[in-house]
Amino acid sequence: MNNIEITKREIIVSISILAIMLIIGVLVGDKVNEYQQDKEAQYNKAFKITKDAELFTYAMKTNIGNALVEGELKADKPVNYKDEIDGEYLVLEKIKEKYTMHTRVVTYTDSKGNTHSKTETYWTWDKVDHDIKMAKSVIFLGINFDTSKFDLPSTSYIDTVNGGYHIRYKFYGLESKFNATIFGNLKNNTIANDNIKVYKNMTVAETLEEVTGNISIILFWVLWILITVGIVILFMYLDNNWLNT
Repeated sequence: MNNIEITKREIIVSISILAIMLIIGVLVGDKVNEYQQDKEAQYNKAFKITKDAELFTYAMKTNIGNALVEGELKADKPVNYKDEIDGEYLVLEKIKEKYTMHTRVVTYTDSKGNTHSKTETYWTWDKVDHDIKMAKSVIFLGINFDTSKFDLPSTSYIDTVNGGYHIRYKFYGLESKFNATIFGNLKNNTIANDNIKVYKNMTVAETLEEVTGNISIILFWVLWILITVGIVILFMYLDNNWLNT
């Protein structure tokens, strides 16, 4: 970007871009804030249950509605790869990687200022296969549910196992049991909704603290400012001779 000359017209257009992006940001930000406030209201008004299986069962039976419920979540029948890694899990992923050679063309300048190109090789571990095992059902506060109803936490890295020449296997898993707080609609003797949010290793109070923060609106504005600055910089970098016609 050496010797870039910025004209008055480019400055005026850049200010216009900033103004337009600010207006759009305010409109979108209001929607994000409105969504966050609705979510906070839902969680704050939700019925609270802490490790009470009888109250949990009663709440489902009496159609209590939205509830934050803390308790142990565990796989009914945990899954494993017995011959490859130890332990049993609620979710278990096995990723096969192959050490693969690639080529690329690189350009360089010699001591005389001449430009040359050459092909070089490099090696990377590339994903070639992915297998996942998941317990079909889970038990929460003594009640059995289909695992597919829950929005489970992400798996964590377990181990890497050598698979022979230029092959390795990476394993990721979610423990077979852990304490969690869930948010769901309790009615008709079950949790009626799908995609039940699971807050792993968090109490009801900790879940409320996380949900009712302003992190979403802060992240939106940080991202929006970065996008806006990027657009302005790109505009200034381009050849804008059309502004002079």
